[in-house]
Amino acid sequence: MSLKSKLLIRCSMATVGFGAFLFLPAGSLRFWQGWIVLALWVVPTVAAFAYFYKHDPALVERRLRREETVREQKIIMKLIYVPLAAIYILPGFDRRFGWSHPPVWLTVLAQALVLGGYLMIFWVMKANSFAASTIQVEPGQRVISGGPYRMVRHPMYLGMTTMFLFTPLALGSYVAWPAVVLFIPVIVFRLLNEEKVLRQELPGYAEYCLRTRFRLVPRLW
Repeated sequence: MSLKSKLLIRCSMATVGFGAFLFLPAGSLRFWQGWIVLALWVVPTVAAFAYFYKHDPALVERRLRREETVREQKIIMKLIYVPLAAIYILPGFDRRFGWSHPPVWLTVLAQALVLGGYLMIFWVMKANSFAASTIQVEPGQRVISGGPYRMVRHPMYLGMTTMFLFTPLALGSYVAWPAVVLFIPVIVFRLLNEEKVLRQELPGYAEYCLRTRFRLVPRLW
């Protein structure tokens, strides 16, 4: 199957699945927060993949991989799906049953921050062609220290954490935040294990860690 076909199939399936997670629990399509969050995912993702398909197809291939090779990462990825699903499913039930009512201004602000998280992820992919979806070191891979990697060692996780931290509010819900609390430690475990792999297998990564002190949050950790 061609790369273009893989992209079309993956994006189509993800959009349908994402929409189902949002709107089936809500029991209605009259869920404006859900439509905006869906658009915030679909539009930047399609635009980014279209750009990288033209300018860096190798990155697209790496982003389409899903099978982890590191044993610890296989376990971590199994754990991460539960809080991820809850982050998107619970707001729909909240919308249906009216459990919480964040003010509109807070929802809109959260939507802007979700978009900011997506843009951070795409900035990382622009800076690092080896930013794969799985944890592994490939032949010819080198340490990237410019762009977002000057701020923290794992800027993609920073973008992801920002995105998921504000997704419940972006969907007009408070009740999904406990799922975020479960999501963050799983991301931290994934990050620490990734650093272990990179220190062992990627030349120059240990020295990069000495220069860039913070892992995830600038000036904090």
